[in-house]
Amino acid sequence: MKTRIISGIIGFVILFAVVLTGGQLLNFSILFISLIGLFEFDRAIRKINGMKTILVVNYLFAIGIFALIIIDRNDLFTFLLFLYTLLLLCTLVLNEKTNISDIAITVLGALYIPFFISHIALLGGSIYIWIVFITAWGTDTFAYFVGVNFGKKKLCPSISPNKSVEGFMGGILGSLILTIIFFYLFKLDNLLGTIILSVICSVMAQVGDLTASRIKRLAIIKDYGNIMPGHGGILDRFDSILFTGPLVYYYISLFVIK
Repeated sequence: MKTRIISGIIGFVILFAVVLTGGQLLNFSILFISLIGLFEFDRAIRKINGMKTILVVNYLFAIGIFALIIIDRNDLFTFLLFLYTLLLLCTLVLNEKTNISDIAITVLGALYIPFFISHIALLGGSIYIWIVFITAWGTDTFAYFVGVNFGKKKLCPSISPNKSVEGFMGGILGSLILTIIFFYLFKLDNLLGTIILSVICSVMAQVGDLTASRIKRLAIIKDYGNIMPGHGGILDRFDSILFTGPLVYYYISLFVIK
């Protein structure tokens, strides 16, 4: 527990500094996290019925996404997607050891990790980037403590036996409380819209957590890695953030919260 707390504090300080600094430091940090996440995902997938991702192609895709963000040419994303798909299909033709299931799981990994997490970089410079982390980790923290102390009814016992319905609701409440505090501290506008966003993010953060748990259960592994002592790998820590990042970005883009 002591190791978990210490590494958690160190990780939080680093994250806070990176997000606060923003700019290219944020972009390259998210890219770094993305590449490690792809590696962890591939390692887990290879334990499931011999499946595998085409890791090099996904690395190139991740680098391509962040290159477009860095040069501010997100309008070229569809062109990048075309090149990515073309490269995968060429791999299918030229490498007899590659099959359709490899292509499918490769695309899933690319969308799930670099594409999802790239939205955090797109939020760089916006005050709402903090809601990504507040809702995700606030949900996780409150869900844990409420679940441990009051949890009785199992949420998804076949995926994550320790999660409870009470913990699920506690996570939503925790996200809501922290988001409202953040709202008033920084004098934001549109309280109702921010509350709705908080609830949606909390629910999906827990779906993200369950998604990562489901993949780990299929792979029969406890953690995706050990890059953070006591916490596991990158995907163990960012599983919920992978879902909240895009939600915050698109909600703000669509409903113009100011």
